[in-house]
Amino acid sequence: MTATAVRPGRVPIRHDAGSWGLQGALDRRGLGPVAGVDEAGRGACAGPLVVAACVLRPGDSVRFADLTDSKLLTPVTRERIYDQVLARAVTFAVVVIPPDEVDADGVHAANVAGMRRAVARLDCHPGYVLTDGFRIPGLTAPNVPVRKGDQVVACVAAASVLAKVTRDRIMVDLHDQFPMYGFDVHKGYSTGEHTAALTAHGPCDMHRWSFANVAIAGRNHGVTVARRVTRSAASVRAVAAGPLRAAEGVVSQNGRIVDATADLQAGGTPAR
Repeated sequence: MTATAVRPGRVPIRHDAGSWGLQGALDRRGLGPVAGVDEAGRGACAGPLVVAACVLRPGDSVRFADLTDSKLLTPVTRERIYDQVLARAVTFAVVVIPPDEVDADGVHAANVAGMRRAVARLDCHPGYVLTDGFRIPGLTAPNVPVRKGDQVVACVAAASVLAKVTRDRIMVDLHDQFPMYGFDVHKGYSTGEHTAALTAHGPCDMHRWSFANVAIAGRNHGVTVARRVTRSAASVRAVAAGPLRAAEGVVSQNGRIVDATADLQAGGTPAR
């Protein structure tokens, strides 16, 4: 049964608590444990969508002085905080959603479903869930969207780091299989380099065919995809309209290779 989101009345938030203020306020009212949820790769046209949920220990703010939105961190700092989150989180879960699932359901629906799965895989049921920007229907705990949650709520920022580091590592691994696309550099986002590679080589199985630029490149190369694809109206119009154009904005992403990330998909409580 879907839980009704119950907002606590007039929860006092300590203004000197920074990104831990909202979580601390909920914990003090007995509404914890508080889980943060975020994703990585929503806007990429290749690779998986990765969703993470995380519960941090109340009062652990000193251990995470640099914690913020993963996109604002340097690669070195992001890796360090990733290790800290794994070591000190009360519980966490990371869900990897492959491109074919993103294509079949659409990126937003796949994202929402992944967030539900991540929360369900936490070892302890959260009393409250905080999300970055939009509410998640279908959770078994009340949840509140927080504007720029990955910058202002510590547990959401921690989920952001888990999701991004996991996804970046996967994309670097995919570079070994598909070196012509440069996945290790742009991580599947529609940069100029990635667009040029799509134009030259056409899409591969790791591309999301529900994205307009991928569908156009496939059409130009006479390639079709043997899976169900939910196309947006914008994608349909773009394919009908004409040639592939380079993206104006370049997104710089970073990561490194690890031997295994599958163990994170089930989540769990880290060893102490």
